[in-house]
Amino acid sequence: MNRPVVLRGCGMVSRREQFIEEEGLLVPPTPLRHRSEEYDEQEFDLLLRMQREHFWYRGRHRLLLHVLRREIGRLSGRNGLRAIDLGGGCGGWIEYLQAHGGGLFENVALGDSSRRALTLARDVVGAFAERYQVDLLDLPWAEEWDVAFLLDVIEHIPEQEEVLRQVFRCLRPGGLLFVTAPALKWFWTYNDEWARHQRRYRRDDFRTLAGQAGFELLRSDYFMFFLSLPLILSRLLFRPAVSSTPEQVQLHAAKAHRIPARPFNWLLGGVFSIEASLVNVVRLPWGTSILGVFRR
Repeated sequence: MNRPVVLRGCGMVSRREQFIEEEGLLVPPTPLRHRSEEYDEQEFDLLLRMQREHFWYRGRHRLLLHVLRREIGRLSGRNGLRAIDLGGGCGGWIEYLQAHGGGLFENVALGDSSRRALTLARDVVGAFAERYQVDLLDLPWAEEWDVAFLLDVIEHIPEQEEVLRQVFRCLRPGGLLFVTAPALKWFWTYNDEWARHQRRYRRDDFRTLAGQAGFELLRSDYFMFFLSLPLILSRLLFRPAVSSTPEQVQLHAAKAHRIPARPFNWLLGGVFSIEASLVNVVRLPWGTSILGVFRR
């Protein structure tokens, strides 16, 4: 039986204060369409396994947690912190945060426009996190969350400034937004086109985005520095032939995103782990990814 769930908050949420519970998901009363042109829903099956095992996801999660532990001190004095991972797919980051975050938050939630992703996330986060089907360009909350995450999301969306404005409104005053994205245009390869990326980012781009959306940019850090050269070489040396059809390029990219053989995956994960431990100590000059911390 479907039932309405009343959300906390003020402002805009008073006009759209209900989600409908369907099969454990919280969905809007008006059906929501996932924009597959920005992220193909078929990729979520691959993501479900990669987010737990692939060295890149494990390394990003480890690095992000180091940054989160330092920056969350800015919210000291608040009780019952609430966090949401927006565009969080199958819930890999929320699962990692729940396991390793040491009770940083009283409530965590997952938000995505894809019903398929949220359904796949049931066995990942369904026991401890609410799962909301939401449109990042039309979020229903106002001053609801203390912390939000946009992890490798905004590079897929043409209207990136509007996404940040929407998140700004969802955060409580002083709330924090953590963003990761691909970095630096000179790392652009066929893989960006296959992944439907709109752009890559410099630190100055994050500063501009912060100003456009009303945020204060607290910090921006490149990462994947130590592994940037091997990564770009692998993309250049094993890129598809110029004569490849779109289907052949897609197949090639899918193979490139497989989890590496166990010893190699372990080795790369170890290198990434070293970098993650240094993120609050050393500011790296470049990397294939970038992390920004924004404050409302």
